[in-house]
Amino acid sequence: MSNIAGKAYAMNVITPIRWYMVWINRLIFKIALNRPSTLKGLITLSLIHYARWVIIPRNAFPRLDENQPKEDLNYAYMLFFSNFNGSWDQYVDSFTFAIPAGLDLFWKWNVRYPKSVPLTPFHNYIRHNQIDTAHYYNAYPMAASNDVKSAKKVKKALIDFNAVSSDKAPDDFLKDYNKLLNDLQLQLGEMKPTPIVSLSSYEVKKRYEQTQTH
Repeated sequence: MSNIAGKAYAMNVITPIRWYMVWINRLIFKIALNRPSTLKGLITLSLIHYARWVIIPRNAFPRLDENQPKEDLNYAYMLFFSNFNGSWDQYVDSFTFAIPAGLDLFWKWNVRYPKSVPLTPFHNYIRHNQIDTAHYYNAYPMAASNDVKSAKKVKKALIDFNAVSSDKAPDDFLKDYNKLLNDLQLQLGEMKPTPIVSLSSYEVKKRYEQTQTH
């Protein structure tokens, strides 16, 4: 299925930006990088693997061969890439609520950007400019970002446990082991597909599975 690999979703959005306004966007990106607090709402969203904005000047599109004609474009383009867990709607809504002012700054000079609030015009803008990911490789498709963080905590806890408990008497070892399980119970998730997010996404998945069996 396009854009999806296990629990993860890949989003690629390409929007035109007036070439003479590119320098302002670059300045905004630089300020945001040097002041991470401006993106605090975004950083705290645990469903996001990463999010990146890139601007390609209108005369800087790559040529695969010397015989390929150069692009003659009226606009530069801003590329937004992100991987996340959950549904498309959950992600876009979370983004809007986390940094609405930041989104408006990043996309303000993009052609026909409607602002992040209200949600419906913003949704329509993203959908219109989104490019589907036909091939999406994910090394750990059944692991959400929180699963990876939990796995790191479990690994460290097991290493520490082994260091202090391997030579203990059986009763003491069992006591320490039960305490370890109790301390880690919130980190022991299941590696399987997420529940149905919406009936529409469920129907898409069901039709896809039916085409693979025929």
